[in-house]
Amino acid sequence: MQDITERKQAEEQISNLAFYDTLTQLPNRRMLNDRLGQAMAASKRSGLYGALMFLDLDNFKPLNDTYGHGVGDLLLKEVAHRLTGCVREADTVARFGGDEFVVMLGALDGDKAESVAQAEIVAEKIRATLAEPYSLTFGHEGEAEKTVEHRCAASIGVVVFDSEADTEDILSGPIWRCIRLKRADAIWSGF
Repeated sequence: MQDITERKQAEEQISNLAFYDTLTQLPNRRMLNDRLGQAMAASKRSGLYGALMFLDLDNFKPLNDTYGHGVGDLLLKEVAHRLTGCVREADTVARFGGDEFVVMLGALDGDKAESVAQAEIVAEKIRATLAEPYSLTFGHEGEAEKTVEHRCAASIGVVVFDSEADTEDILSGPIWRCIRLKRADAIWSGF
């Protein structure tokens, strides 16, 4: 009985490592691909659009270079927490790698223009939330804890998709052509 329990725990750990980012506990690329496939299948059934938002943190490297990777990791964890607070429970927030994140919004609207407007509202909420100051408390061995206040914005690219889209094109193709939120400002431009 104990062998079965240990084996199940090992299988769960392997599955977790395969589908989730170990630092942030967000879904990773593999899980994102799976959820995107599910969202596209749901879009085909419902006729509703979805959206993918690609986020790249601005001003991350200076923090990492000045205070070390441990403090950079604290920022990434806080960004992950803030992002999940900006979306519905049914939506997906994934860490794409490094300081890049992806937010997938499903079941927006049957009208593309309305779906773009809804994605724009969420992207602006994310931009404003991520632009709030971060208080990062850390301590190196043998030293007193320090708190650093850091400001970090995000560049956000958004693509609205339906069931006709190709997942590879969405994830690696001309993803920035539908909507682009400029760094730290709220100017939207179409293609």
